[in-house]
Amino acid sequence: MDSGEQTPRATGMRRCAAEFADGVTARTRLPLDYGVASLGVVDRIIDGLRRGGARRQDVDGPLLGLGAYVGEVLVRQAGAEWVDLAPGHPLRPVFGHPVAVRMPDGRLWNPLGRTVNRFEIGPQESLRTYFLTLHGRWPVRPVRRDCPSDGRATSLC
Repeated sequence: MDSGEQTPRATGMRRCAAEFADGVTARTRLPLDYGVASLGVVDRIIDGLRRGGARRQDVDGPLLGLGAYVGEVLVRQAGAEWVDLAPGHPLRPVFGHPVAVRMPDGRLWNPLGRTVNRFEIGPQESLRTYFLTLHGRWPVRPVRRDCPSDGRATSLC
């Protein structure tokens, strides 16, 4: 099913991810900081949706937000960029969405579809493992934290 009618264009995916992450963080205080480890949190959120007995059509909105978040982790941690897939692009029907992420080596990946797979298939479709096994990404970098304002040096500032 092509859910392109509800999916924002590539330019809106960062905002979609931020709105989702901000909303979840405000309600639950889950650590969605766009780091690789936070993909394990996304896996657990999806596990909760599955345990709750939700049907796919009941969670399309949250899955879109989760997929946008996963894609944004790829952008920030792996050097990817959001791209629009033209209506005639051969991967568009396969991906089921009009957007993808392009890795530094040019490969296209489908974080929105992978998130749906995680919901429909289960734990063997781990999103954290998905990130760690992707081809064409930069090496994993540590998450940059806010630096102290008192001038103390830290390794990530």
